[in-house]
Amino acid sequence: MLTFVPTALFLVLFCLSVREDRRRFRNAVLFGLTLISLSIALLLQARHLPDGPAMMIYTLVFLVPAFGVVALGGFLVANGLAMIKKEGRRPANLLSGLLGVALLGMILLVQSVARINVSPAYQAFVLAVLLLSGYVSFLFLCFLAYAVLYGRIKVRGNVDFVVMLGSGLIGGERVSPLLASRLRKGLDIHDAQIARGGPAPILLASGGQGSDEKLPEATAMSRWLIQHGAPVEHVQEENRSCTTDENLHFSHEIMTTGKADYRCVVVTNNFHAFRAAMTARRAGVNGQVLGSPTARYFWPSATIREFVAVFWEHRTVNLCICAALTALAVAAGLTR
Repeated sequence: MLTFVPTALFLVLFCLSVREDRRRFRNAVLFGLTLISLSIALLLQARHLPDGPAMMIYTLVFLVPAFGVVALGGFLVANGLAMIKKEGRRPANLLSGLLGVALLGMILLVQSVARINVSPAYQAFVLAVLLLSGYVSFLFLCFLAYAVLYGRIKVRGNVDFVVMLGSGLIGGERVSPLLASRLRKGLDIHDAQIARGGPAPILLASGGQGSDEKLPEATAMSRWLIQHGAPVEHVQEENRSCTTDENLHFSHEIMTTGKADYRCVVVTNNFHAFRAAMTARRAGVNGQVLGSPTARYFWPSATIREFVAVFWEHRTVNLCICAALTALAVAAGLTR
């Protein structure tokens, strides 16, 4: 049973970290380490088990991930084509397709080393690519798994504010379907709290005016809320922000002015919820972030974009680790 000690340790650290603050990225990493240590422990125990359970463990640890990579690569390529068809050829819309091509290319790269005689330098290159891909993939899976868990958080009790984060307007003045999803979620939270006898929370629409917009996003958002049944006196605007950081910073100022010990929920789309939660923590916002539905075809590329942003926010640590892995691969190649 000593093989399960690391798993238990990582699980305890994960639970303590989540209890301290659900909005930390380290929670995602600890969750991933818990699952990896559990997989290793199961592998070490598999040889002591009957053939049936042992084969099940080997399948889960080896075969499922192997076939999963192929299936995921194909899915992402198909999703990339759908994104281009529905959203256009902007760079952000190409992310899922490019990742799918990269995954399939990785498989061919590994096979090339096994099938042909290659130089030590090429082997070192392939090893470096595999190590870097493994590290980034680990972080991405941690991010994805914990984001799903975070998205299942239920906010209990009453809140004083419902903050809805803005996004670009159609034609510079109309609420997009993506933004309407956030507003609808915020309005549902407002109505549900009143329905259960709680005080009416303020609907705080947060978003400034972009260079290509005819009015602040907050103004378009507040108009949408009022048109869909929100009382005028329950709607407030934060119209200075241009980024998520500013959304939350300026909203925090407004909420603190209204009530020093306020409690809130922040609403954004589900793919953005976890990163917005990390930003909210840094801004000192007292509240969790809830996600509203997003079109299925849009979700993969948007999630990849969110991960890239989180990876870059922690670039010092990540780039140092990537450099160390590259150096390790080069050193291994030189010893051949």
